[in-house]
Amino acid sequence: MGSKKSTIKDWLIILVALLDDVAVLALVFLVLWYFKVAIPLPVMLIIGVLLGTFIFVLHRAVLPSLRKKKVTGAEGMRGMVGEVVKPLKPEGVIRVGGEYWQAKSLDGDIDVGDGVEIQEIHRLKLWVRRKA
Repeated sequence: MGSKKSTIKDWLIILVALLDDVAVLALVFLVLWYFKVAIPLPVMLIIGVLLGTFIFVLHRAVLPSLRKKKVTGAEGMRGMVGEVVKPLKPEGVIRVGGEYWQAKSLDGDIDVGDGVEIQEIHRLKLWVRRKA
């Protein structure tokens, strides 16, 4: 059931994203109608097929990105590897991705230069374990 809800939610996101495109297309047709420009049925069908193709391609291109693991914020930092800059006894400083963070060791004391893996994030302090 969860997968079906996820699919419906994904389609709703795509349809909302396409609302502005549909509004522009409706505006173009309205302007053409106002100036009495006749649009043949085959042209309308071609536009419909092109719009349908666009929705299909968008579905295939966008949906995988909606289901990707978060890579920013606290969720994205779990599992990242850093290096100890100030010894963790049990608290100190580590460098992760060029940034310095206060950290707390979950494995006891860890010396400068040792690798650590981020386990948890509490406020602005990283809880780490020694890199295996």
